Amino acid sequence: MKGKLIAVEGLDGSGKSTQVYLLKRWMELSNVKVFFTEWNSSVIVKKATRKGKRRNLLTPTTFSLIHCTDFADRYERQVLPLLKAGYVVLCDRYVYTAFARDAVRGCDKQWVRKLYSYAVKPDITFYLKAPMETLMRRIRLSGQPPRFHEAGMDLALADDPMECFNRFQQKVNDEYISMTDEYDFVTINAGLSIEELQEQIRDVISKKIDFSEFQWRTNK
Repeated sequence: MKGKLIAVEGLDGSGKSTQVYLLKRWMELSNVKVFFTEWNSSVIVKKATRKGKRRNLLTPTTFSLIHCTDFADRYERQVLPLLKAGYVVLCDRYVYTAFARDAVRGCDKQWVRKLYSYAVKPDITFYLKAPMETLMRRIRLSGQPPRFHEAGMDLALADDPMECFNRFQQKVNDEYISMTDEYDFVTINAGLSIEELQEQIRDVISKKIDFSEFQWRTNK
């Protein structure tokens, strides 16, 4: 691959979307050829996913397969072509989101990994890790209660949505931790301020990727 792939993983409330956005702006201002993609955003399956969630039609297996379809569409039409074209591709969540969440929902871990076996390993994968108390506080301060599936309510871990969210995310976090060495995650303290967190992430990237190789060339 001519390009570089950077993935950012983390629990809900860890600030991963904010950090990826800031990374994208930083790279754009550095004249880097950069592309951004996020989990569960393919227009092909978005309507079906929304309908299945709204009617609570998704079993753990169908939930896994529909997300895999979403990823496959974006990977084939966006991620892979742009990596071959020499872009830095930023992913707000990658296959590890499926590995963690699907395992918690009871899917066989090896089966899930085989579903995504075609996907290349990122050059850098960040895992934004923060204490659950911090994440819970951020969710409460946002004023937006966790959505049904994001809270793991389909697993009936608790009657109260916030407590169910807490238990579900704890289990997902355990899965991420178990993958840290296997997939070479760079663990960053997500309890830091937005600015401190971004500074640490940029420092890691700067040491591993030479931006001069991925900058737009101007014809003189």
